[in-house]
Amino acid sequence: MRTQYCGEVNESLIDQEVTVCGWVHRRRDHGGVIFIDLRDRSGMLQMVFDPDKPESFMTAEKVRSEYVLRVRGKVRHRPQGTTNPNIPTGMIEVLGLELEIVNASETPPFVLDDETVSEELRLRYRYLDLRRPEMLQRLQLRSRIATFLRNYLDQNGFIEVETPMLTRATPEGARDYLVPSRTHEGSFFALPQSPQLFKQLLMVSGLDRYYQVVRCFRDEDLRADRQPEFTQLDIETSFLDETTIMQLMEEMIRRLFAQTLEIPLHNPFPQMTYAEAMQRFGSDKPDLRIPLELVDIGDVLRDVEFKVFSGPATDPEGRVAALHLPKGGELTRKEIDDYTKYVSIFGAKGLAYIKVNEWAKGRDGLQSPILKFLPDAAVDAIMQRTGAADGDLIFFGADKARIVNEALGALRVKLGHDRGLVEHGWKPLWVIDFPMFEWDEGAKRWVALHHPFTAPKEEHVELLATDPGACISRAYDLVLNGTEVGGGSMRIYRPHIQQQVLRHLGIDDEEARDKFGFLLDALKYGCPPHGGIAFGLDRLVMLMTGAQSIRDVMAFPKTQTASCLLTQAPSPVSEKQLRELHIRVRKPSAEPSA
Repeated sequence: MRTQYCGEVNESLIDQEVTVCGWVHRRRDHGGVIFIDLRDRSGMLQMVFDPDKPESFMTAEKVRSEYVLRVRGKVRHRPQGTTNPNIPTGMIEVLGLELEIVNASETPPFVLDDETVSEELRLRYRYLDLRRPEMLQRLQLRSRIATFLRNYLDQNGFIEVETPMLTRATPEGARDYLVPSRTHEGSFFALPQSPQLFKQLLMVSGLDRYYQVVRCFRDEDLRADRQPEFTQLDIETSFLDETTIMQLMEEMIRRLFAQTLEIPLHNPFPQMTYAEAMQRFGSDKPDLRIPLELVDIGDVLRDVEFKVFSGPATDPEGRVAALHLPKGGELTRKEIDDYTKYVSIFGAKGLAYIKVNEWAKGRDGLQSPILKFLPDAAVDAIMQRTGAADGDLIFFGADKARIVNEALGALRVKLGHDRGLVEHGWKPLWVIDFPMFEWDEGAKRWVALHHPFTAPKEEHVELLATDPGACISRAYDLVLNGTEVGGGSMRIYRPHIQQQVLRHLGIDDEEARDKFGFLLDALKYGCPPHGGIAFGLDRLVMLMTGAQSIRDVMAFPKTQTASCLLTQAPSPVSEKQLRELHIRVRKPSAEPSA
């Protein structure tokens, strides 16, 4: 039907005839001459129809927005003064010789290039939203990214293998999406949260190097970088240690940015331990573009009478930290109150602060409601340790270490964006040496910081029996501009260590046999040392396209309530279908009458 895409027509085709197809982006009638901007996935092309061609001109008069057209015409230069250097086809136009309305369109529910249209309306008519050049470009880049990643792994000896979508429910963290079985009454499949167990079995099988661009499912609360179904690049390899795996993956990401965005990334990527990341940034995925850091001051506040500080300072599980904000003295009381409300989301009971007006005057040059509780020596130590100067502000966090880290870590990021402190560019980082476990105070048991199949450092294996809280794992995360884009680890390949870890997680031998028996059996048959990593493809594309949410780089995403506005899913099903699946829906009980 066509000889070129719209965006491919250029000055090299001057005086030649072309045939293009696409959608009407805009129609303009300029007193006897009709201009139509025709759009396809490659770009925009200006078509001109004049009365000298009465048949095509009369058809052009009927054209409206989003009509599908097929146009044959002659390429010519645009008249002087009418060129558009902002688009690739802006130097030329096509004089329409023949025009066919392939299909009409009703008036769209929104104007495609209207930035004020609600996301709800865009998702309801997603097939129209995807016509926007911005959305098409994101999906095109996503395709190029996936192609590059596949090619890189193919060239490095990896084999793509598909793993099952219908599998067994296993306790891996988030809730499973369950699929009832028609043929096995009362039993359910689970949609995979990841192919973790299957890719380990592939290493037992001797496949050696595996990858898969795979769909994963997790029934969890959503946010900007989460969806109930998402795509990850899943990778596993045998007989390589974490250093080699990280080098191989780092080179993949570096080449990806160079080839698709023409952006060089730092070589090598810096590495930071989990402990250092938490101490300096309050987060295990720190955004290194923000030049703000947390500073421990608990040691100088242990003996003060102010219990808000001295209590956490003397608590082995507590932390007192300061966050120095240059020029923060400009903040109004209302802005500080707003930040106080913000940190309360993370469990902080308040947000103490000191404004540095004129430090040369000593305490008189400082402004804070907590100064009266702090001795001179403590104030001097805080000022020296934070490096605060006139016009600056110091925020404080004092509580359990987890709360302080989460609250000040989040505040650090928010201040960075609010105050324009985020540096331009890309800051990749490997975070390593994660603890094997963290203590769940509510459940009164250990939980895996990564997942139950992460191996401990060889020199820490003995700590599994004596001090699991001190055990460090062989895990590694790749962080990019404050977003975790990849997480991996070396795996446990000895069955007795795997059972020991499961016991620490509250999974006794009987439950382990029930849930993971097939894996534990496989580990007995010559399982090789192996490890891997999984990259969140949606998150990676979101960062590389500059999108604000992974919904913007997925063709058909769900809302934050895990529903699809386009198809109205999830939806009720017929009684017949439920009977076939041996399921009865329990209706909500009626409210008791007054």
